[in-house]
Order: sequence, then structure tokens, then C-alpha cells
Amino acid sequence: MSAAAVPASERLDWFTDVIAHELVPLAIRSERGRDFWAEASVLDLGGAQVSSFEFSSLHSLRTAAHVRSSDPEQYQLGLVTTGSMSLAQNRNESGLFSGDMVLWDTSRPMASDAVPDADGGRVRAIVLSFPRDAMPLRGARVERLLAHRIAGGHGMGAILAQYMRSLAAHAADCGPAELNRLGTVAQDLVGACLAGQLGTQEELSPEARTRALLERIEAFVHHNLGDPDLTPSAVAARHGISLRHLQQLFRDRGETVAAGIRRRRLERCRADLADPGLLTTPVHTVARRWGFTNASVFSRTFREAYGTSPTEFRHGAVREALARKINEPCACGTSGGAARP
Repeated sequence: MSAAAVPASERLDWFTDVIAHELVPLAIRSERGRDFWAEASVLDLGGAQVSSFEFSSLHSLRTAAHVRSSDPEQYQLGLVTTGSMSLAQNRNESGLFSGDMVLWDTSRPMASDAVPDADGGRVRAIVLSFPRDAMPLRGARVERLLAHRIAGGHGMGAILAQYMRSLAAHAADCGPAELNRLGTVAQDLVGACLAGQLGTQEELSPEARTRALLERIEAFVHHNLGDPDLTPSAVAARHGISLRHLQQLFRDRGETVAAGIRRRRLERCRADLADPGLLTTPVHTVARRWGFTNASVFSRTFREAYGTSPTEFRHGAVREALARKINEPCACGTSGGAARP
């Protein structure tokens, strides 16, 4: 949904209606009333919903009257990716934050401000909404976290923030069954993150703790692929579990931990070898960057996975990329490689 098709004078009212329909009714005002801009996308995840918003600076207020008129009885978690935001609820105030998250309860009044990084800029935010009764933690405990800033740069907060970004960017390509699973994992991650903030992890169900642990492991592997010492034993030790327990966790995925690490490393190497901008980087350097310390082992593993050697793959991929670039239409309507008269 975009304000592009809406007259400039009506865009703020249009966005107010979008927010009321997709999140909750609010009173919204903006100093950019004459040139206000907004875009929104919303995706249903079964029991949850992920929404992405881009908008000009604004101030919003949800009053007790708004709550009485419409209340989905949800918790909503906002992640600000560009610009800054502040939120006040339940006598708590987050202060301005960016890159972090804040939780609010739709059954309570609240106020918030959104401020772009520069004059005329826009704020970008992702909101995860889910039923309040789906929260595995007691309501009285969660109240303590309303409008409190949750760091998105480290620990479980970083994993949750990255997951929300991934949902916003890629979940629309998934089927209904996959979306339901993504929604379940999202709620588990929120529960694990909030339980960590409160020190009440024991209140989570064993299933929720397991799913959250798997996401932590996936994030750890993702960020450490270049470390040649990243092994199943190292992963298990880092997360305080036995190697046998780790293998059991991944048994239902049809791929061992070691195979998953190897596959991800090969995928990164393949992407780098296909990049014309990295053509002068030796193959063995690319391999070492992603944790392969033995060039011959890497070459053999790559051939087994893709049916060609790393060097042959690079030459073919780069030729195709350059050919596509040459044949791309230019602004004058001819292909990039055509000679102009």
C-alpha cells in the first residue's frame, strides 16, 4: 500500500486509516502534513502478523476512547530500522531509539513520536503483532517491559531483530504452511527475548525453548561461517549442550549440523565466485574467507556439490553476468553494447 495514488492533502488521513485497520486506531498528526509520505505492507503469519512501514515524521496518540472503540487485545513489538522513535505507555517511556525494539499493549493508551534522520527523510519500522493470550509469560511480568527499550544489537534481541528483518524481506515468498511456522517461531523468539529480559526463562514451554535455541544456533552459525574452527562440537559447547543433544535437535531437519555448515559455506563461496567484482580475488582466498583452509578439499567438495570446479564455475558465471550487463537496455533504448551512430 502506497500513498503515491493518494492526493497529497489526503495522505495523512489515508495513513491514519491504514494504521487503524492493520494495527490499532490512533490519532496521528505530522509537521509534514502538506507533503506527507507513507508506504505499508502487511503479511499474515497465522496467529501473528508482520507489518512494514515507511513514513514521514509524525506524532501518534492512542487514547482510552480509542481502546474502547477497538482493541485487538494484542502485544505489538516495533523495530525501528531507519530514523528514531520514542514510545510512552503504562507510565514508562522508551526515549528515542533506533535499531532497537519496544513492546506495547493495544489495551492501554500510549503515545509515540517518530523522527527521521534528516529533514524531509522517512522513518522505517517493522511491527510484529500477536494475540496477548499467546504470550507464554504472565501478563503482570510483561507489563514491566511495556515501553522499555529492548536492545537489538546483541544477544537474543539481535536474533529477534534479525528475524523480524528477514520476515519483512522474504516471508512473502513463502507458502501458507511455511508462514504459519514462521509465525510460531516469531512468537517463540519474542517470548524467549522477553523472558531473558525478565530472567524468567523457566516459564517458557519446552517446545518454545527448543525452537528459540535452534534460532540462536542458526544465528551463531550464520555469523561464524568464516571461522575454520566452527564445528558441531564448537557449536554445542558455545550453547552449553552436548554434541549428542545438538545432533538430536537437527535430526528432524534431514541434515546434520556438519552438513549444514558445509552447505552454507559452499553457498557463500559460490556467491563470491559468481561476483565479477571479486574476479581478481584468488579462489583459495575466497575459500579461506568462508572457513575452507585446504584448497584441494575445497575444490573437491565444491565439485561434488555443483558438478564443476570452482575455477570453471567462476569463469562461466562471470561471463554470463558480463553478457547480461552488456545486453541491458540503456536510457536511450538500445542495448548497452550497441554502438551509437
